Amino acid sequence: MSDSPQSNPKDVEQGAPSPDEEAQMNDPTDPHSSGLTYEFEVKEQDRWLPIANVARIMKNALPENAKIAKEAKECMQECVSEFISFITSEASEKCHQEKRKTVNGEDILFAMSSLGFENYSEALKIYLTKYREQQSQSNRGETQQNRPNSQGYGAAGGPNPAAGGFAGGGLGGQQEGGDAQSYGLYGAQPGHNGAGGEY
Repeated sequence: MSDSPQSNPKDVEQGAPSPDEEAQMNDPTDPHSSGLTYEFEVKEQDRWLPIANVARIMKNALPENAKIAKEAKECMQECVSEFISFITSEASEKCHQEKRKTVNGEDILFAMSSLGFENYSEALKIYLTKYREQQSQSNRGETQQNRPNSQGYGAAGGPNPAAGGFAGGGLGGQQEGGDAQSYGLYGAQPGHNGAGGEY
């Protein structure tokens, strides 16, 4: 037998909040109770990015003969998943304050800047601009292709075959025939950490 006092099961009711607790949860003046409560179980596979994708990205940053320990992959998997959640929740808060439902690229970049990732957000602003230019060129090409008597500008076999995708296109500062390995992701130099100075 234990000397610790046992609570009577009748005294503790699980699941139903007291009227005081319920009033506090619904209190609009409480800064911690914004009405945004999400109570659902998240499966482990939905909580983190797929480890194969994380490992592939890690391998792109390493020499060909480098190996990555399982522990390192798992650590990175948790870190990048948490990073994405962190940035997204900050962007979501901005959208909530502005009474918008859709988080867009500018919201993500704003969140990155406000959380101290200014160096990365500046590079990603350039990427976002180029991505949008690419998308608008692609959309113009599709519109022109669908018109009668069109020359097919921007179509797959037309004068601008790269307009519909990123392969060989000028996105991210890559030159024609360039790849992510030789020019780095988003056109940055390989191994660059986003800091403004020399590395």
